[in-house]
Amino acid sequence: MRGVVFRGDCTVELESFPDPTPGPGEVVLEIKASGMCGSDLHVYRGPRVDYAEPVIAGHEPCGVVVAIGAGVVGPYARIGSRVMVHHYRACAACEDCRSGWPQMCHSVPVTVYGSDAHGAHAPYMKVAADTLVPLDERISFAAGAAISCGTGTAWGAFERMGLTGRDTLAIFGQGPVGLSATLLAKAQGARVIALDIDESRRASAKSFGADHVLNPRDRNVIDAVRELTGGRGASMALETAGAAVAAEDAMNCVRPWGTVCLVGIGAEIRFSLAKMLRNQLRILPSWTMSIMAQKACADFVVERNLDLDALFTDRWRLDQAEDAYRKFNLQSGGKGVILM
Repeated sequence: MRGVVFRGDCTVELESFPDPTPGPGEVVLEIKASGMCGSDLHVYRGPRVDYAEPVIAGHEPCGVVVAIGAGVVGPYARIGSRVMVHHYRACAACEDCRSGWPQMCHSVPVTVYGSDAHGAHAPYMKVAADTLVPLDERISFAAGAAISCGTGTAWGAFERMGLTGRDTLAIFGQGPVGLSATLLAKAQGARVIALDIDESRRASAKSFGADHVLNPRDRNVIDAVRELTGGRGASMALETAGAAVAAEDAMNCVRPWGTVCLVGIGAEIRFSLAKMLRNQLRILPSWTMSIMAQKACADFVVERNLDLDALFTDRWRLDQAEDAYRKFNLQSGGKGVILM
């Protein structure tokens, strides 16, 4: 089979790999959809690398179980099951792993599919059976791929923040994670102020139900948010852009006792601890989601009949990966997905 490899220097290549065979405790999926994540761009834009053993990219897998290894048990590891993948694998025995957070494991090095082990930008993918998350037939494979990281990251942040329908939430960045957050927050009854510098993404946020849409380049963001909240500021802010200025604005636009959650990767942030203390702010980082939260997010999408497929503005074939990432690198529009 052929799989996508990030070579750095804004280059991707399709290379040949053996079809995977499951070992003990493993299954093989026939990939139906593999999402494109903003974190891919850090590797895509990085320095050129000539791997001795290249790794297939793609950490938002969704597909159907087609082969099962020895010793595999569980309700989802059956031939023909529609599944997502929680894209981390660790020892499976420590407190963190058993609580659904293998990415927090300190017992063994954590494997990240699409980075440390072959990912989903290929027709088939081998994963540990205990990483499988069921995919309801009412959710498309593309939407399942989004939940496997980007949309699930927004959900995981809201779990940490304790978002309610009483909150006014400022969301900095309306890329795939930010748009997911807008959709999920509105479905939970929150008032949403969506911010992005890209016109198409602001339009998408409005169509997803954002109560107010702001361009940070038009005026002072902090003043604008305070005007929209009677001078008080938002009760919560979520930063998804990975930009230092967005994170700083997020921390400065919330009211006293407010909550700020930071999920955007890539920014180094400086702030006044004295100011944060005096406003009694709660500042949280959030890294993707637990395996239980991934399922909870999918259940919520079904229960509320959310149109998660509206996230996708670009659908690509595997042999279009070079064009797909060239366009994705522009960071305009919605989410991209590779469909098999």
